[in-house]
Amino acid sequence: MAAEMTAAQLIEKHRPTLDQALETIRTRAYWSPHPEHPKAYGENAAADGVAAFEALRGKRFEIDQPGTDDWAGEEVSPYGPELGISYPHPDVAVLLPAMRAAIPVWRDAGPEARAAVCLEILTRISARTHEFAQAVMHTSGQAFMMAFQAGGPHAQDRGLEAVAYAYAEQVRTPEQAPWSKPQGKRDPLELTKSFTAVPRGIALLIGCNTFPTWNGYPGLFASLATGNPVLVKPHPRAVLPLALTVRVAREVLEEAGFPADLVCLAVDKPGEGLAKTLAVRPEVRIIDYTGSTAFGDWLETHARQAQVFTEKAGVNTVVIESTDNYKGMLSNLAFSLSLYSGQMCTTPQNLVIPRDGIRTDAGPKSYDEVVADLAGAVSGLLGDDARANALLGAIVNPQVKERIEAASGLGEVALASREVANPEFPGATVRTPVIVKVDGAKPDSEAAYLSECFGPVSFAVAVDSAADAVDLLRRTVREKGAMTVGAYTTSAEVEQLVEEACLEECAQLSLNLTGGVYVNQTAAFSDFHGSGGNPAANAVLCDGAFVANRFRTVEVRREV
Repeated sequence: MAAEMTAAQLIEKHRPTLDQALETIRTRAYWSPHPEHPKAYGENAAADGVAAFEALRGKRFEIDQPGTDDWAGEEVSPYGPELGISYPHPDVAVLLPAMRAAIPVWRDAGPEARAAVCLEILTRISARTHEFAQAVMHTSGQAFMMAFQAGGPHAQDRGLEAVAYAYAEQVRTPEQAPWSKPQGKRDPLELTKSFTAVPRGIALLIGCNTFPTWNGYPGLFASLATGNPVLVKPHPRAVLPLALTVRVAREVLEEAGFPADLVCLAVDKPGEGLAKTLAVRPEVRIIDYTGSTAFGDWLETHARQAQVFTEKAGVNTVVIESTDNYKGMLSNLAFSLSLYSGQMCTTPQNLVIPRDGIRTDAGPKSYDEVVADLAGAVSGLLGDDARANALLGAIVNPQVKERIEAASGLGEVALASREVANPEFPGATVRTPVIVKVDGAKPDSEAAYLSECFGPVSFAVAVDSAADAVDLLRRTVREKGAMTVGAYTTSAEVEQLVEEACLEECAQLSLNLTGGVYVNQTAAFSDFHGSGGNPAANAVLCDGAFVANRFRTVEVRREV
C-alpha cells in the first residue's frame, strides 16, 4: 500500500499533471502521461498482472462498504473460463444514506483537492495497468493489446481529461469576490461574496460490457471531481474492472482523509434489474450510461430527478466517392472493420458507394470491384490465425454471434465470416467480419442497414450518385444517430457536401484516412467522442457540457 498523503501533498504531487492536462485540452495537441507500451511498466509487470488477476478468481471480492446484504457475480470470460468472483450486493436503503453523509467534507475540500485525489486514483490504477488489462480482456473479450491500451492508458487518459474539464468549469467563478457599488456622495454599498461549487448528489455509473473502463471513467471522474459521490453499477458480465477501480478509489480517499463511501459498488443478482431500481431513487441525481438505445431511452424518460448522460446505439457511415490512395483506403477500412470484431460503438457499419463506381489512383473501380477488393483486404489482414486472434479478440455475447449468422439473409454476401481457432483459449468464439451487399434504392433493404447491427457485420450500400450518398448519410445520422462518420473523396465539392451534412446533423467526421489513424479510434485531450447532437448520444467525451451540469454554484453575500 502506498504511503498516506494529505490533500495538500497530493496537490503538490499532481498539480503539474493537472496543469498539463488543462493546457492540452486548450491546444488539442497529443499528450498522455500513461504509457501505451506494455514493457514501459517494468520487466515483471506482465507476469505480476496475470498473477494478480488469477489471485482474484474463485474468491469473494471484499469491499468494506455499508449495507452489504449478500454476494453476487456470474462473470464468464468470453475466452471460456468462469471467473468465479462474487461481489458485495447492496441494501440500497443503507448504502445510499451513507454515501450522502460523505458529501459535506468532500464538497468543502474544494476543486483543487478533489482533482488531486482523482489524479492519485488514476496514478494508482496506472501502476496496475497489466492487472486491469487482464480484467478487461476476460470480461469484454478484447484481445490483450487492445484490452491493455483501451482498458488501461486510453481509459486513464479519458478519466484525466474529465478531471481537467471539471476543474476548469469549477474555478471559472472565483471562491471570493469583493463588491462595491458607488452611491454618489454617500458611502458605497459593499458586500463580500463567496461562491462554492456544490454537487448535485449521488452519481450512478451504469457500466457497459465492451469497454467498462474506457466508457466508465469519464463519468466516474467527472462526477467525483465535481463533489458527487459515485455509485458504480457495472454490467453483470464486466464487473471486475470497475470493482478494482472502486477498491483503488476507496483506498486513496481514505488515505487522504476523506470518506471511502464517496465511491461504492453495486452488483446485482441475475434478473434483479438493480439499475432500474437505482436510477429512479431520489438520492440519485446524475446518471452516466453506455449501452442499448432501449434502456437509454428508458432512463431519459423515467429518471426525471437526475441529469442523465447517455451513449446509445448509432449507425456509423462511410461515404466512398473517390480516393488517391486506393490501397491505403482498403487497408484502413479493413482494419477498422476487423478491430475487436466490430464490437465498438465507433465501428463503421454502412459503406455507401455509387453504383457506377469510384475514381482511384489505380484507375476507375466499379461498385463490385470496390466491394470485392475490400473483402480481399479483410481476408488478407485476417488470413493468419495468430494475427486474426490478436485483432479480433472474442465475440462478447451470443447475440453478436446470432447477428453474424443471420447476416446472410440480409443481402448478397460479399465476404462470409469464418471461425478462427484460438489455441490459447479453445473456449473463445472468434469470427471474422461479414460484408453484405445491398441496394440503397430498394426500400425493402432499409430494415437491414438502417438499424444498428452491433458486431462484425457491415453493409456495402449501392446508391445512384455522390449526392445520394450524402443524402443517405444525412438521413442516417438524423434518424438513427452516429458516433462516427468517414468519407473518402478527392472532390472538393463532395468533401464540402459531406462536411456540411455532418455540421448540420452534428456528427464527428474523419476524411480520407489511409494511414495509422482509424475512424473508430479517438485520442483523449484532442478528439471528441460522439457529439451529443444526434440520437446516438446526448453527451460528448469530453467537453465543458459533460461536466458543468454535475454541480451548482451557491453564493453567500455578507455586508462589509
